[in-house]
Amino acid sequence: MKKIQISPSILSADFSQLGNEIKRLEEGGADMIHVDVMDGHFVPNLTIGPPVIKSLKKNSKLIFDVHLMISPVHKYIEAYSDAGADIITIHPEATKDLGSSILKIKNLKKKVGVSLNPATQIDIITDFLKDIDLVLIMSVNPGFGGQKFMPDVLKKIKDLKRIQSERKIDFDIEIDGGINFDNCKSAIEAGANILVSGTTIFKSNNGDIKKNIELLKSK
Repeated sequence: MKKIQISPSILSADFSQLGNEIKRLEEGGADMIHVDVMDGHFVPNLTIGPPVIKSLKKNSKLIFDVHLMISPVHKYIEAYSDAGADIITIHPEATKDLGSSILKIKNLKKKVGVSLNPATQIDIITDFLKDIDLVLIMSVNPGFGGQKFMPDVLKKIKDLKRIQSERKIDFDIEIDGGINFDNCKSAIEAGANILVSGTTIFKSNNGDIKKNIELLKSK
């Protein structure tokens, strides 16, 4: 079984103190930083772009796990790579040619992530799994923080684990959306090895990040 990793979402951080918030995450034992990029088009919200990521990356040694909720995504991949993204995760619905976008990320020497919304079926990516480093299962509809976890998506994780075993291929399975102390165990038992969490990490236990990360890993 893979080591459980925590990728805190800075969507729940204090945006006026982002640099300090990332330092707090480093000191608290975060394995990576999850950066939600939204364009107000593919999803109904706006967040941050390459200049902010570049600025934050200069002062952090952690992996930047960048989730691009933007469309059309293909032409922006290079900008986020140059900004310092270590993992670039895209949605199949946001590109005209998923294979071409995966190849572009690989050619930039970055890890490739592909995200599946709650309504998106696994079939859309099964032919590409050998070229993917990470599959991000959305357990809420993307676009807003603080939504309620959808347990139905756990079946997708179990199906991905089965495919991994049958094909003898390796990729990380990440889950994002409403992850808290009550449902993290079921996500891990289903087969997820990277948990994205924002509100729980920044707000629970009076904002004790170290304690919250440890609790998510040990449940």
